[in-house]
Amino acid sequence: MANAKIDIVGPSEIPLIATLYGHLYRPTKPAEFFQRRFLGRYNPLMMVASMDEQPVGFFLGFELKPSTFFAWLYGVLPECRRMGIASQLMDASHSWIRERGYGWVRFECHNEHRPMLHMAISRGYDVVGVRWDPDRVQNLVIFEKTLTEDPYGI
Repeated sequence: MANAKIDIVGPSEIPLIATLYGHLYRPTKPAEFFQRRFLGRYNPLMMVASMDEQPVGFFLGFELKPSTFFAWLYGVLPECRRMGIASQLMDASHSWIRERGYGWVRFECHNEHRPMLHMAISRGYDVVGVRWDPDRVQNLVIFEKTLTEDPYGI
C-alpha cells in the first residue's frame, strides 16, 4: 500500500485539479468549470494526493445541506490505482468532514465505475437511491454513509 501525502489545497490549485481530471475523465473540463461549481458553496474542500512530490489524485467536495457533505469527485491516476490512494483520500476527507460536525457524507457514482462502487460498499456506504444524469444519459448510484453515532446532533 502506498503512503501518499494528502494536502488540503485552495482555489489556486484548481488548474492542477483540472489537469488531473483531464487524465481521468472525458470530456475534459477547464479550470473555470471547477471554479463555477464551487461558487456559493459552503465549506468547500479540495485535497491533492502526492507521491514522491508528484500529484497522483484529488478529492473535491462541499456542503450539500447542514447535516450532509457531498463528496463530488475522487480521482486517482490509472498508473497509481490499487495502491490505497483513493482510500487515503477518503479517510482524510472523512476526518475533515467529521471534524466540522457533518453526520453524513454522500456521493454519486456511475454504474460503469465498478472499482468505486466496490470501494463504497466495502467502506460502509449504503445505496440510498438512483438518479438519472441527463448529461451522460445514464443512471448514477447514490451512496451515503453515517460518520457519527448521532448524525442528527441531538
